Amino acid sequence: MSSADNKRTIIVGIFVFLAIVILVAGIFTLAGQQKRLISTISVIAIFDDVAGLKKGNNVWFSGVKIGTIKSIDLYGDAQVKVTMNIEESAQQYIRENSVARISSESFIGNKNIVIEGGTQSAAAIEDGDVITAINPLNTDDLMETLQKNNKNLVAITDDFKVLTSRLVEGEGTIGAILTDTVMADNFRTMVANLQQTSRRTVAASNELSRFTSKLNSPNGLANNIATDTVVYSRLRSSMAELNEATKAAASMMETLETTSKRLNNQNNAAGVLLSDEQFARQLQRTMQNLETSSQKFDQNMEALQSNILFRGFFRKQAKEQEKQQEQLKELLESQPDTTNRQ
Repeated sequence: MSSADNKRTIIVGIFVFLAIVILVAGIFTLAGQQKRLISTISVIAIFDDVAGLKKGNNVWFSGVKIGTIKSIDLYGDAQVKVTMNIEESAQQYIRENSVARISSESFIGNKNIVIEGGTQSAAAIEDGDVITAINPLNTDDLMETLQKNNKNLVAITDDFKVLTSRLVEGEGTIGAILTDTVMADNFRTMVANLQQTSRRTVAASNELSRFTSKLNSPNGLANNIATDTVVYSRLRSSMAELNEATKAAASMMETLETTSKRLNNQNNAAGVLLSDEQFARQLQRTMQNLETSSQKFDQNMEALQSNILFRGFFRKQAKEQEKQQEQLKELLESQPDTTNRQ
């Protein structure tokens, strides 16, 4: 074999060796990314919809990649069973009450499974365990909802545009306030009145506070009534006396009412005197006749005194009256004077 053939063989051998090395390195690299050479356990989650999840996608726990999707199979009537390869080193952190949900690396990125939740009181998962699955949001439903929201937003924008145009044109109460100077002035006046009213309210509140502080002063009447037992007892006695006086006044009013009823009754003398006009006229005539009779009697007595037959009798009576007056005068003079002694 010539030297040229040997050289060519060596070069080909080198390239083949490099290719084998690159192939082996690629295999190991891919195996490392797919967790092919790491001890794993199988964990199952059953979803109603996997939303585009694929075999070989990643499994995450607390932001750390802990495994990959081993298989995706139809299960039951219309469900999907997802089998995951989980590293044994992460087994102790995942509990039986943990949940698996489908997420995505970005809005349009690859889907993956995120395991979260779980409590320390629950046991760690074992090979072949089934954990609870949370179904992902339906992208179509989400887009439909977004579409409806966009339509509603457009409608709201149109309504707001119409509203602002009406406000600018001065329609409605708010538009009138914005454009009508008279109404604006009235509104400012109303606000000023409200401010003045609020200030007066504050002033009244301050006055009331000062008044209550005066009532609570140690020398005030209210404080004495509230704290001094002597004043309170006196006030209570006064109220009792006032109550008795009120009862007496009420009794007197009842008596007066009964008396007035009796006076208004025409069956008694007082009632007849007050209400019977005919009896009153008769009584008046009687009093007039008595007065006339007394005058005539006085005249007759004067005539008798001037008569010779009765003159001695009347003189004798006059002397006896004078004698009685002199005796009374002497008796008064004979009594001792006790005024100066006192």
